[in-house]
Amino acid sequence: MRETYWLELMTKQAQVEQILETVPYTQRFGLTLSREEAALLAEERVYALKKERRIEFGEGILPKIIYAFCDSDYIGQEEYCEVLMELQDIFFSYKNEMADEITDDELLSFMREQFEEVCFGDLDYLKGTCLDVFAQAVRAGYTGYRQTEGHGEFGKFDFVTRWDKELYMETLRDLCWR
Repeated sequence: MRETYWLELMTKQAQVEQILETVPYTQRFGLTLSREEAALLAEERVYALKKERRIEFGEGILPKIIYAFCDSDYIGQEEYCEVLMELQDIFFSYKNEMADEITDDELLSFMREQFEEVCFGDLDYLKGTCLDVFAQAVRAGYTGYRQTEGHGEFGKFDFVTRWDKELYMETLRDLCWR
């Protein structure tokens, strides 16, 4: 038990340092993390890994998540740490949902693209719709994402009709002239 605790403590400390190494880059986008927030993220990583029954070797996914999402228009300083925790949790959950068929980079690419272009920063929509639909396709044997590295994939499975500006304006005109 003591060895496990010691190893876990060392792993958390290494993760904190890796997270803090991202700060000079993320400051360009107005985002920063304190040592306390980095420690919280490292603690949440351990919890998420246990919850999803996963293990990570080496650097871990969080620095990659930070670099992938730090320039998003939908993430501000106030919610930065919380969003990172949620993205990390979503990542581990959907690695399991897709039975590790998809690489970390493919999943991150898909997540980032949907977060920006389909979800407009809505994490619930990302995990509850975009990733859920994509995971179903992957589990059913879809492998087209390998050629695109996860880019441009959701449109192939998106079943939600979206309003565009012209449709909105046309509907608005119809409602106003009644």
